[in-house]
Amino acid sequence: MKLDPTQILIAPVVSEKSYHMINGRQYCFRVHPDAHKMQVRQAVEAQFDVEVESVNIVSVPSKPKRRGTSRGRRPGWKKAIVKLREGHTIEIFQSAQV
Repeated sequence: MKLDPTQILIAPVVSEKSYHMINGRQYCFRVHPDAHKMQVRQAVEAQFDVEVESVNIVSVPSKPKRRGTSRGRRPGWKKAIVKLREGHTIEIFQSAQV
């Protein structure tokens, strides 16, 4: 499937763990379910003008949820952990102080 680089990266993952990973030059993004490592690497390099060292993909499983007597499931999603080369940073995460 041919995806545009703007379709691959959906949103940054905002969590305490992801902000701690910034010190190690690692950034978390929610990505398209059909995206693979090379597409994620190219999308990050194109959108943020940085050099990527490595990409790890994690499939987050769906979770069962319940509200009262009704049961359901939250949908699963795909997360990419991107490690940048020395000296590169992504500006949207600079205001995050941990």
